[in-house]
Amino acid sequence: MSQKIISVRTVVAVGIGAALTFVLMRFVAIPSGVPNTNLNLAAAIVAFFAAIFGPLAGFLIAFIGHTITDLTWGGIWWSWVIADAIFGLLAGIFWKFYKIEEGGFGIKNCLAFNVVQILANAAAWVGIAPVLDILIYQEPADKVFLQGLVAGGLNSLVILILGSLLAFGYSKTRTKAGSLRAE
Repeated sequence: MSQKIISVRTVVAVGIGAALTFVLMRFVAIPSGVPNTNLNLAAAIVAFFAAIFGPLAGFLIAFIGHTITDLTWGGIWWSWVIADAIFGLLAGIFWKFYKIEEGGFGIKNCLAFNVVQILANAAAWVGIAPVLDILIYQEPADKVFLQGLVAGGLNSLVILILGSLLAFGYSKTRTKAGSLRAE
């Protein structure tokens, strides 16, 4: 008997997460004042889904959602698609620790979730995206590092607020393990 790489539930979550990511990136983007850089509520969706379904789901949601968004704008900016997908992957690495699905997402879990997402945002937007912009598109370093800093900072803030609220709210709907007793 072979073991499944990804469950049907996770496949459905990837579809829903990618659709939400597309809608939020495409239609709810708030300009930051830095060219081609927006306040992006979709970052909270990617981090939230990654925290529940794991790194593969986070990767796929960000990759698919960002790619479709770019296609509707006229062309795929691969450096940012790749950075977003790596962010989703990194944000989901410690998904079992967060205990969102088990109803145990507390302050300690929230702190860990936010430390991980801030580090993942730094890696993706201050490291990967600007370097790929320079290598692939020969963009000026000062421009792309500014964009990366702003994108990473805004994403971290959005996830800190919205992502944490989503995680707390969803976790409260789940039954804690061992909380049911026979009478």
